[in-house]
Amino acid sequence: MKDDKPTSFDIAYRAGVSQSTVSRALRDSPLVNEATRKRVQAIARELNYKVDKNARNLRSKQTRTIALLLCEDQGIGDSMINPFFLSMLGSITRACANRQYDLLVSFQQMSDDWHADFEDAHRADGIIFLGYGDYVTYVEKLIHLNEAGAHYITWGPVLPGQPGVSIGCDNYNGAYKATKHLLQLGRKRIAFIGDASEHSPEFRRRYEGHARALKEFGIELDPALQVAAETSETDGKAGIETLRARGVEFDAVFGASDLIAIGAIQGIEAAGLIVPDDIAVVGFDDIPTASYTHPPLTTVQQNTRLAGELLVDNLLKMIDGEKPESFLLPTDLIVRGSCGAPRSN
Repeated sequence: MKDDKPTSFDIAYRAGVSQSTVSRALRDSPLVNEATRKRVQAIARELNYKVDKNARNLRSKQTRTIALLLCEDQGIGDSMINPFFLSMLGSITRACANRQYDLLVSFQQMSDDWHADFEDAHRADGIIFLGYGDYVTYVEKLIHLNEAGAHYITWGPVLPGQPGVSIGCDNYNGAYKATKHLLQLGRKRIAFIGDASEHSPEFRRRYEGHARALKEFGIELDPALQVAAETSETDGKAGIETLRARGVEFDAVFGASDLIAIGAIQGIEAAGLIVPDDIAVVGFDDIPTASYTHPPLTTVQQNTRLAGELLVDNLLKMIDGEKPESFLLPTDLIVRGSCGAPRSN
């Protein structure tokens, strides 16, 4: 009995392209231009063509799965996921589904062979990393992945000579805009709560952008106004306690993350002071909670929707044999009530 089911060769004939181009177009490969992809996909719908995923995976030796590895971090409540990454998780999941890929989500295992359970064991065709903990240690792990020939991409800092491909936000200019906003409101003693060492290069770039804004306004950077902190409300609140214990005057706080900034608001209120009347506060990330704090938090917004799509698309380019470049995404300053109105001189 003849099998009348349409094949990829039928689509190729109708579209005037090769069968391999059809295969790439049906999985939304960036190697096929948009017009050809749409034409091939339209013909596939017209013929009611269904991809046999099992057969395709056997032929290509691909799993059609991407592994998303999260770094355990201080979340809100019992969560061990930074809430910023929860927004990106939704975007990555949607991008994978739109490209007919499954997503395998797990916490990072910081052993020397952390890639073994994924690409080497054929559980995933590539890996996306969100979060990194101590960056100095993390880079050593990326070097192991390079040596293993793994397909991976990271969300994080973009630094000269770093291993692999990374997509991140423009931390420097985002922080510059936030501090400049505080300065334009008349705040002159602005504390920075966040680790500015090599172990946290994203926070360090935010501190450097903060310092640039101060310099442009003729204000000398005061090391006593910087407190090292990790991304947590607890560290943000402790940062306020440290500043007060030092006896330094400050009329504003730049939290290197929203969680730090939210903790700082708690510390300020615990000291009997008012935000923003006594001390203005800005954060960085624009997590969902930021708009519900009291007062709502002014913050630097990272585009998590676009970030998720670009992480998936550039990882698929690597899987298809391309070599994408690392790059930074712009940020936006979201002004809310935690900064208050301009102060009179």
